[in-house]
Amino acid sequence: MLEVIGITNCNTIKKTKDWLSQQDIEYSFRDVKKEPLTPNELADLVMKAGLESLTNRRGRKWKMLGLSDKELTDNDLFEVLLEHQTMIKRPVLRNGEAVLVGFDEDAIMRFLEEDT
Repeated sequence: MLEVIGITNCNTIKKTKDWLSQQDIEYSFRDVKKEPLTPNELADLVMKAGLESLTNRRGRKWKMLGLSDKELTDNDLFEVLLEHQTMIKRPVLRNGEAVLVGFDEDAIMRFLEEDT
């Protein structure tokens, strides 16, 4: 089953969930504020989608932490994402072993069709 990963109060998550419901696509939702990803789960997402794809550098948390001016290694960035999971770009869609990041209706349809 499709898993949507994000935070409940995110407008993009709300849009994603509404769109999936309109398409009659079943999914489960994981709010990383209530049920954070484990280090192994985040590492798996990074391996499948890439660290840059998962990192929201335009969000409020990135700016609040003052990360724009810092030189972060991949390990540093991974640790920051693990500690501040609201900085993970949304939505993250996981369907079996496949991962898609971001809301794009056409991309989501292609992503779901690949599994059938």
